[in-house]
Amino acid sequence: MGDPNTEWYWDLDENQAVPADERGPGDHVLGPYGTKGEAENWKAKLTTRNDAWDDDDDRWNNWGDERQRESK
Repeated sequence: MGDPNTEWYWDLDENQAVPADERGPGDHVLGPYGTKGEAENWKAKLTTRNDAWDDDDDRWNNWGDERQRESK
């Protein structure tokens, strides 16, 4: 078994989770992640994060709109 303190990456070329010491170039990986499972679930984390950013953008862009005042 590998080192439990190892960071994990999602290798975009190989489509698999790899430990830090086996990762490819930085522009071919996503991470680091704390566990192999987190690396394997990169898409769910990315989607959640992007959705939150989109919500923040909507609040920022609509600040002061009549719609926003009525919803409070």
